[in-house]
Amino acid sequence: MEDLTGAGAIIAELQSRGGGPLSPEAADARSSFTQTPDVAGAVAACSSGIELSRSGFADDVAIATELDTSVIVPVLTDGAFSHRTDATGSLPNL
Repeated sequence: MEDLTGAGAIIAELQSRGGGPLSPEAADARSSFTQTPDVAGAVAACSSGIELSRSGFADDVAIATELDTSVIVPVLTDGAFSHRTDATGSLPNL
């Protein structure tokens, strides 16, 4: 649940910046995010969120649902991640 909703958050932001068109899978993920009124609460209440909270990682669950907190995007190039901090270039089809 948290992976689908997280992907949906990214897809929703990319689409708001002109990315697309959306595949059916991307549209479904976006809907998972945009149609969930309390994303933080939903993630905390899902089985993974409960398991993490019971193991002492409730703060990590809360941090994982924060929006717009990073300006660095990891980019996989030749098998290694680097980062990109600007929004230049065209957005891919999702």
